[in-house]
Amino acid sequence: QGQLAESGGGLAQGGGSLRLSCAASGRTFSSYVMGWFRQTPGKEREFVAAISRSGSTKYYADSVKGRFTISRDNAKNTAYLEMTNLNPEDTAVYLCAADPDDPRFTRMSVNSPARYDYWGQGTQVTVSS
Repeated sequence: QGQLAESGGGLAQGGGSLRLSCAASGRTFSSYVMGWFRQTPGKEREFVAAISRSGSTKYYADSVKGRFTISRDNAKNTAYLEMTNLNPEDTAVYLCAADPDDPRFTRMSVNSPARYDYWGQGTQVTVSS
């Protein structure tokens, strides 16, 4: 069974940047569709970005498009989320997720948390104004 571990969260000032990493173990990482979600207290998990198995296709939530970049390095079994021009509304726990089985990669198929089988424990990102 795959395991995921996020790192790279922390405190940033408004307009600043952070880079999150998601290290995977277990089954072949290159077979995983990878996603990033975020969650704040009392709210549902929110889709942030997703990347196809090869890394050739990516989708983003409208709220982060142009500011965040998702990527992956299949040789290192790691996915990344580069976050720039951060604002206080980006404050949340960020979680990476993996789907090891379903190869579908459309905008509608990647933005639901229910699709993903594996989750990391999350990393806190706090952005001050």
